[in-house]
Amino acid sequence: MQDLVTVVGGSGFIGSQVVRALARQGLRVRVAVRRPHLALDQRMHGDVGQIEIVQTNVRNPESLARAMEGAAACVNLVAVAYEHGPQKFQSVHVVGARNAAEAARAAGATRFVQVSALGADAGSPSRYARTKAEGEAAVRESFADAVVIRPSIVFGPEDDFFNRFAAMATISPALPLIGGGKTRFQPVFVGDVGRAIAETVVRAEAAGRTYEFGGPGVFTFRELMELLLKEIHRRRLLLPIPFSAAGALGSVGDVIAMTPFPPPITSDQVTLLKADNVVSPGAPGLAELGIVPTTVESVIPTYLYRYRRGGQYADMPQPV
Repeated sequence: MQDLVTVVGGSGFIGSQVVRALARQGLRVRVAVRRPHLALDQRMHGDVGQIEIVQTNVRNPESLARAMEGAAACVNLVAVAYEHGPQKFQSVHVVGARNAAEAARAAGATRFVQVSALGADAGSPSRYARTKAEGEAAVRESFADAVVIRPSIVFGPEDDFFNRFAAMATISPALPLIGGGKTRFQPVFVGDVGRAIAETVVRAEAAGRTYEFGGPGVFTFRELMELLLKEIHRRRLLLPIPFSAAGALGSVGDVIAMTPFPPPITSDQVTLLKADNVVSPGAPGLAELGIVPTTVESVIPTYLYRYRRGGQYADMPQPV
């Protein structure tokens, strides 16, 4: 496919990697985002004129129609981790996904890739997971052969997982283990995810498939915190918090979410942590797209060093 691909939400953590990978394949890329002035650096991922930035809001069908003009394919990455103002799970994950698919279909696009999340389930008690599944279904009403991508937690230099807890460890004497830290995860590297999504755009055999992306290792939440603390050379108490108590913390986070400040955790995120976040046995994933997954251990040293005392050049044989 030597044509135009519209990437909705292409300036984000995963989206920028998708844009880079598509550009490397020689495709023209249109990055559709709410705030174009914050996405201008995306043009550096391609040749002059190969990548353009347009203003788009998935809650506004007219703006999506403009973003889809002339596009042969669309990748939708828009999502919210928690509800804030008009950015609700239903309006973004479901209505927004439907709007994007309908606009792409009306523009004549032949391929649609919906980036969802591992654990998406229409019967989930979590609103996040439930609306992710509803968004998948909404997309396939317009594109029966849409590709669905479900990644586990995604890590990399700008992630919101290791960076968040590493920053917390620099100021707090303890890190919380919600539910005792027993929830299992299969962290996947953002570069692998970006390349894999780009592959599903151009591979005919990807049409209609649901991929689950996970890395080569499965870790409990406790194990991930231990790995993080070892990397940043800090000793911190790992404090188990039962789900009953975590629910109260989540309720406080729900109130904080109504302010301009991001909450440490919400009640819906506590609910999510009650279920493992690992790839289903036999589910197609990175291997089917020709990608060897990158280990957590080989990447986090490249960016978590900044949370050590003394930063990159710290000489600290003993944790503090």
